Amino acid sequence: MFLKPDVAMALDAETRTQLIESVSRFVAERLVPIEDDVARNDRVPDEIVQEMRELGLFGLSIPQEYGGLGLSMEEEALVCFELGKTSPAFRSVIGTNVGIGSQGLVMFGRPEQKTHWLPKIASGEVIASFCLTEPGAGSDAASLRTTAIRKGNHYVVNGTKRYITNANKAGAFTLMARTDPSNKGAGGISAFFLPSNLKGITIGKPERKMGQQGAHICDVIFEDCEVPAECLIGAKEGEGFKLAMQVLDRGRLHISAVCTGVADRLVADSVKYASERQQFGQAIAEFQLIQGMLADSKTEAYAMRCMVLETARKRDAGANISLEASACKLFASEAVGRIADRNVQIHGGAGYVSDYAAERFYRDVRIFRLYEGTSQIQQVVIAKNLLRAAKA
Repeated sequence: MFLKPDVAMALDAETRTQLIESVSRFVAERLVPIEDDVARNDRVPDEIVQEMRELGLFGLSIPQEYGGLGLSMEEEALVCFELGKTSPAFRSVIGTNVGIGSQGLVMFGRPEQKTHWLPKIASGEVIASFCLTEPGAGSDAASLRTTAIRKGNHYVVNGTKRYITNANKAGAFTLMARTDPSNKGAGGISAFFLPSNLKGITIGKPERKMGQQGAHICDVIFEDCEVPAECLIGAKEGEGFKLAMQVLDRGRLHISAVCTGVADRLVADSVKYASERQQFGQAIAEFQLIQGMLADSKTEAYAMRCMVLETARKRDAGANISLEASACKLFASEAVGRIADRNVQIHGGAGYVSDYAAERFYRDVRIFRLYEGTSQIQQVVIAKNLLRAAKA
């Protein structure tokens, strides 16, 4: 059953429409024309980042009292639908501030932490990154080895974090570390929010990647880094894993919305090319096998949109959406991969060369099935929730 679409909306209808239209124009007029340049140069221009700040995109999810837009999850999804219609590298610029980099602080931070950091995150003055993944800990987040040992009024942190988005631009990190080495499970993990310029922090070189050039991931290495005790998120140690899982639930829904936007773009590109490309004396769109691919892609894109909006509304209404968020992430990330593949197929040989966006998007969307929990992890989460509910 669908919930009312106006549950917990942060903006009035007119303001919300203006925001979405502004983002849509920004994407069409400023971002789409430079997609290829960003991919070739592996860099989003500074002036574009500044325009993102001026649009308020860094503060979509930050409460209004701290200078953000304070959007509901549904409103954020609607914005992501528009941002997804261009290279995902642009969304990545703001992604950690809107999602995993900031939300631990939003949900669990102490008042003084929020007052100090959230206005800077909302304005884009500070980029916040999320340090969870390690060389030996990814999907199995509870196995992380980075330690944070309390010594007086600070913690000494040692360990390496891997594939950290925006690490080379970050002014702050949400860090997951083991504060109780004797506890090998989730209960030994705590969360911290700390500045990135502390002594003992080294940022590695950006990794070379399959896709999403312009978005950067790096190692973050902690060597006897002294982190002030007040950087601990929450009232006590041992709550970091719970924080990470709640942040990831929200992040998975955000990524699902981005996948939906990308899917809409790819469907539009497929229709345009099929309508223009001539073979055997007619547009290839006239052939039923091409029409079948177009229909399948549109159907999956529509299903993605419905799933995301329904789940966003449930979250805004206060429901636990752990199962639904994983279902959205699983379906949306897998579906956009199929849609990207069909887009290449419809483009034929042109889809395999970089003159068209089809080739770039084919590579760009592959990461959606990996980060913030692989498709297989989403399957595990869904199944465990089902089994837990059956036992209850």
